[in-house]
Parts: sequence; structure tokens; C-alpha cells
Amino acid sequence: MQTMMKWMAAMAFVGCANLAVAEVAPDALVKQTAEDVLAIVKQDKDIQAGNQSKIFALAEEKILPNFNFDRVSRLVLGKAWNKATPEQKAAFQAEFRTLLLRTYATALSKYRDQTIEYKPFRAQPGDTDVKVKTQILQPGGQPVAVDYSLEKSGDGWKVYDITIEGVSLVTNYRSQFSNEIRQGGLDSLIQKLAAKNQESNK
Repeated sequence: MQTMMKWMAAMAFVGCANLAVAEVAPDALVKQTAEDVLAIVKQDKDIQAGNQSKIFALAEEKILPNFNFDRVSRLVLGKAWNKATPEQKAAFQAEFRTLLLRTYATALSKYRDQTIEYKPFRAQPGDTDVKVKTQILQPGGQPVAVDYSLEKSGDGWKVYDITIEGVSLVTNYRSQFSNEIRQGGLDSLIQKLAAKNQESNK
């Protein structure tokens, strides 16, 4: 798969809101939630047929709540985040969240009998920033290495980055966005994200 498609596949396997995440170890959380999402996709014929409203609803309910959007936004924008106004931060997060929602929804629609292999989890007691390593096994294809970076905060473990075969989702977006910010500023980036999201609605 191409890099973005690999990210999409990985994203489809992260999710499930309303768990007592503070009481679940990060590796157990990834496994439990991935299996929950896969079970829903396997059982729902409408999702398998590409029903957009159902796919978006599943991504909104089960996937996005497990991400720390504040940290993702800070990492993706880098220095531009510190210079942004509160209004710019809010506008960027809204558009970036919508962009990721549609990316995750596309991932769910691409699901075709992939399975997940979970690597041994290594962490020290008291760690608040960890990686959960997995592989996506594809029929007829090579395994895809996927690392989930999670941090523990007041409301439990949250994902803040996904690394596919050594390529970070955050780093990839940061490179794209920094180029746009250098050329036209943060407002230009926000406008382009909004336009892209609007185009996706058509």
C-alpha cells in the first residue's frame, strides 16, 4: 500500500469511546478497541457497502475520541501553534479534526479482511508516554508495521501519533503544513483545509 493508505488502514483499527481508559493498560486498550471496531465493520453490511453516513458516524463515535487533538495539533503546527491566536487554534483544530475524520472514514471503507498482530509490550511502571507496536496482516500482501504513540493524561491513555513502517503521521502532516504556512501563513492553511473539507462534502 502507499503510505497514506497504510495510515488509513492503521487508523481504522484505533477506536471505541466510552471505555474506562484510565483502568486499561495502553496495549490492552489498543487491542480491545481495535477488535471492537473490526467487529462492527464485519457485521455491518451498510458500512461494507460504503454507506458514508454510517462510516462517518462510526469514525466519530469510536475513533476520534481516543486521540489527544490538543497534542496532535501542537506537534503538527510546531512553532506556528505558539504564535497562533486562540481563534486560529480553534479554527485549525476544527478543520484538522474534520480532515482526520474523513481519512478515518475512508480507512473503514477500505477494510478487507485485514487482521492485527500485537507485539510484546514493553514499558516501565509509571511511564506516561509509550508505544504499542503491531502489524497489520493483509491477505496476499506484506505485513505492515504500525506503532501507536500514546500518552496518559487526566482522562486516561490517548493516541497522539501513528507511525507506519517508520513514517510518522504527525511528521508527515507537519511537513505539509509548514510549507503552506511559510508560503501563505496559518490563515491560508486553515482556508485550504476548509476548502478541502467542503469539497469532500459534495
